[in-house]
Amino acid sequence: MTFARVAAAIAGVVLLRSAILSGVVTLVLPRGGNTRTALASARVTRRVLLALAGTRDPRRREQALAMLAPVSLLLLPIAWLVQIWIAYGLLFWAAGITGAWAPLRLAGSSILTLGFATGDTWVHDVLSFSAATLGLGVLTLMIAYLPTMYTAFSERETQVSLLAVRAGTPPTARQFMLRWAAVRQGSSEGMGDLSELLFEWEEWFAQLRETHTTLAALPLFRSTSPDQSWVTAAGTVLDAASLLHSTVVGAPRTASALCIRSGYLALRDIAGVYGLPYDDDPAPDDPIAVSREEFDAVYDDMAAAGLELHERDQAWRDFAGWRVNYDTPLLELAGMLEAPRAPWTSDRPALGGHTRMGRSSRPARAGRPTP
Repeated sequence: MTFARVAAAIAGVVLLRSAILSGVVTLVLPRGGNTRTALASARVTRRVLLALAGTRDPRRREQALAMLAPVSLLLLPIAWLVQIWIAYGLLFWAAGITGAWAPLRLAGSSILTLGFATGDTWVHDVLSFSAATLGLGVLTLMIAYLPTMYTAFSERETQVSLLAVRAGTPPTARQFMLRWAAVRQGSSEGMGDLSELLFEWEEWFAQLRETHTTLAALPLFRSTSPDQSWVTAAGTVLDAASLLHSTVVGAPRTASALCIRSGYLALRDIAGVYGLPYDDDPAPDDPIAVSREEFDAVYDDMAAAGLELHERDQAWRDFAGWRVNYDTPLLELAGMLEAPRAPWTSDRPALGGHTRMGRSSRPARAGRPTP
């Protein structure tokens, strides 16, 4: 019996450590991250919601995916409290509370500060006090966490909605370039307005990188419009910036280069939170998911719109050299989140296949260990 109680105490401490670590990483740690508890909550919630929605009606599936983030977020503190409850049940049993239900009853009474069950020794009292502190701490942190989450969501969606004006719905890099070319013909600002716009998106990507890695559930929150998504918006802006830098003569190269770098760093970090594979040092001639024929079609449209363009072959090589930096994390995220269909982003799988909820369907590419 002594050995069994020691084993129960060790198991309780390990389970308690797991719950505390998950809560700290999710709610407190500035760099954030996704723990096993958070990922398991999201995966189970996703399977249940999609099973209830079925697979025949795309609208019901979209509604189910829209419910994924809020439901899994609300279930997360319950998962932590259940872990803490079982952990303290083991600790109370190891401390001498006999029976199968009595330790769990005392643990539940302590965690929820109900006070209907008490222990007999000072050890029991210490465990009860610590359990009550943890229970209240989890609920308090969660209450403070939600306003921060929704503030970041609102700031993200403002730019996503504004992009519809410039790039259509769903957004495309082609529409972005053609609409800009049409507006530019009757404007005297030249490239100045475009530089300012790219710097705004550079800042948006920097904020995205901070909030979507610190608040690990935020990437799962879908836009209020079923045709919009932060992933497709990011892909559209990055492709437009890559087209500008590689193809358009006289384009703001500094602004476009900084926007692209800010974007692919954000996407890589967010992909890393979910364990999605990518190469952090790709070669400029590595394959990308956009074909030469697709690029040529957009090149022809841009030329017809009156834009002065660089030589076609060199423009393609330069575009591919930029796109390779974000191609894999962008498409992996779009596949995992089942983003609404948008050209060059969510209308094709990543090279090697999609990844769903952090479970890779292929190994990481050379040069990066599997997360």
